[in-house]
Amino acid sequence: MLIIIHSETNRHTIAQNLGRSEYSYYFVLKEYRPVLERIGQVVEVADPQTEVDALYLECLSRGEPCVFLSFSPPHRTPVHLACPTLPVFAWEFSTIPNEPFAGEPRNDWRSVLHACGAAITHSSYTVNAVQEAMGAEYPIVAVPAPVWDRFAARGAKVPEQPLAAAYSLTIKGLVADSRTLNLNAFGPAHLRSGEGIDFAAPACEQTLVLDGVVYTSVFNPGDGRKNWEDMLSAFCVCFRDVEDATLVLKLTHHDAEEALSDILHHLYKNQSYRCRIVLIYGYLADPDYEQLVQATRYVVNTSYGEGQCLPLMEFMSCGKPAVAPRTTAMIDYLSTANAFLIESTDELTAWPHDPRKAFRTLRYVTNWTSLCEAYRASYDVAKNQPQRYADMSAQAVDSLQAFCSQAVAEQRLRGFLTQLFEHRAPALEAPQA
Repeated sequence: MLIIIHSETNRHTIAQNLGRSEYSYYFVLKEYRPVLERIGQVVEVADPQTEVDALYLECLSRGEPCVFLSFSPPHRTPVHLACPTLPVFAWEFSTIPNEPFAGEPRNDWRSVLHACGAAITHSSYTVNAVQEAMGAEYPIVAVPAPVWDRFAARGAKVPEQPLAAAYSLTIKGLVADSRTLNLNAFGPAHLRSGEGIDFAAPACEQTLVLDGVVYTSVFNPGDGRKNWEDMLSAFCVCFRDVEDATLVLKLTHHDAEEALSDILHHLYKNQSYRCRIVLIYGYLADPDYEQLVQATRYVVNTSYGEGQCLPLMEFMSCGKPAVAPRTTAMIDYLSTANAFLIESTDELTAWPHDPRKAFRTLRYVTNWTSLCEAYRASYDVAKNQPQRYADMSAQAVDSLQAFCSQAVAEQRLRGFLTQLFEHRAPALEAPQA
């Protein structure tokens, strides 16, 4: 079997695309690739329009099965190719787009999914949303990005050390530490005083030392789903008088000033607090990323919804319990055994690519009081209940192995693709526009 793969962002464009729309599909493709290579020959293409059908016709001539996996949301998935095409996509809303808008028929995902005949996604939540729109028999499988093997191996190399231990990271980039910043430089424009941050300065190496009870979140601050404002404000309130509580925000973005400015303003607004907030914008080499993982006691997520949430999966695979809501894709792997769960309520919202901003779906809003309770309970466990923490850590590793290991991904993908080919289902007929 020949498996053709493509994402709009690739290894040549990822640096300038960080934080832009759909950039994370490249990371999913990278995690899928070693599993796909166990199933068939894999060819990554740069231009599907010119490369995919040529490869497909070669396969037809020798009777070899061929499929094109487009790592893209359905509205960016080609439907006019002769080669059987399956979108591989993430989704975190209660309904899929089921009407055309902005002059683009593919914005009605049902038309694309019907043309392709089958699809691959990352959670049971998305499977349910698709089958609600397409019918219960629509062929779709949930295969999370298989990150567990790589990150569980990292976790094994960084065994748990006493809470009092200090961890040193070398960062090439920008570090903003609430304990050394002049926060008055980030207030309202007419009230600012003192020296802020020179965002135009060249990136330089600096050392960051972390200790105490460290909470870490990795996200793109430009992604409106992440709801970092609640994460930050609740932390500052809960730990206003707690010096050994630290929140590390590792920011993924292509522009330092755009990534940090709003968060720095929120650091100013949430004063005063004795807890520590650290913003990291820059590259972490593997040894330093491992040090960040080792220093972390809890990985935090307060988003309105997740298609899968790779950072949460990665840290939990390393044995770090979560503070997070059990919604959307997180339903599949979070529990009271491996996380401090945050309550949430649903509210109307728009599909993110709908320029009309029409209310057509639901997102999930964090209960701020519940978030505070989760912070306090998790801190108490880290400080005073080492056995419970160890049990939660072990449960995190086991749960993520069952959810996103390479073995699970291979079994699901192999079975799904084999069934589609063997039965000659309409799913693998050439898509029709």
